[in-house]
Amino acid sequence: MAIEFQNKKAIFRDIVTVDEAETLLEWLQQNPDAVIDLSCLSHMHTACLQVLMAADPDFSSWPEDESLMRWLRSAFKK
Repeated sequence: MAIEFQNKKAIFRDIVTVDEAETLLEWLQQNPDAVIDLSCLSHMHTACLQVLMAADPDFSSWPEDESLMRWLRSAFKK
């Protein structure tokens, strides 16, 4: 999977596809104080983006790719 779940932290790696959306939603519902690490992310399907927008978690780091980072930060206004 492109998302590694560790206790209260989810680490997004490379390409996160639509296949991860349901698992991500369930995990965020079980871990409402979760922290998201996007530092290794290169692409995220919009279904996963919508899950994150609905859950509004805290982020520990943003993608290294500058344009992706700006786009995601503006989506979350963080």
